[in-house]
Amino acid sequence: MAMSNQPSFDAPIPGQSLTMELGSRPWQNPSRFTNVDDTIDYYMERMSSEEFMVQLAEVLESGVPVTSIANSIQLSSVMEGVHTVDVGMLVLPMIMEMLMMIGDSAGVKYDKGLENPNKPILRDSTIAKAVAEYEAKIEDKDVVQETEDKEVEDEEPTGLMARRK
Repeated sequence: MAMSNQPSFDAPIPGQSLTMELGSRPWQNPSRFTNVDDTIDYYMERMSSEEFMVQLAEVLESGVPVTSIANSIQLSSVMEGVHTVDVGMLVLPMIMEMLMMIGDSAGVKYDKGLENPNKPILRDSTIAKAVAEYEAKIEDKDVVQETEDKEVEDEEPTGLMARRK
């Protein structure tokens, strides 16, 4: 039987997410850990499992930067109500160090994600090419603008508010 263009009634109603009772989501409640020390202990325990280490080694081997993994881990913990955003930012360097230590112990070469933050992800990508063209265009505009500014300076002011000589 062929699909017809019938409307789907299984989709959520617009605004449905705004009708949930306040406090029914984990991030709407007080977090489990309120200080950095308790949060670090939580991460140390969570990251010391064998399953986590094996999965992390596979992800690091695939080329995902440590910074991206650490940000994902701490953001998911914020969404689960484990800790607040500010505590997550404070423990982020510790999470990165732990991830790099696990990568070193597994003998995995990994990308820290800190070496050159301005480096495009793919050098041959269309985004990188577009950025390079845009930067070249801006440089050309700057040169043209400087020559136009010099020409404008040489003209005598005219008009009602011009100064008389």
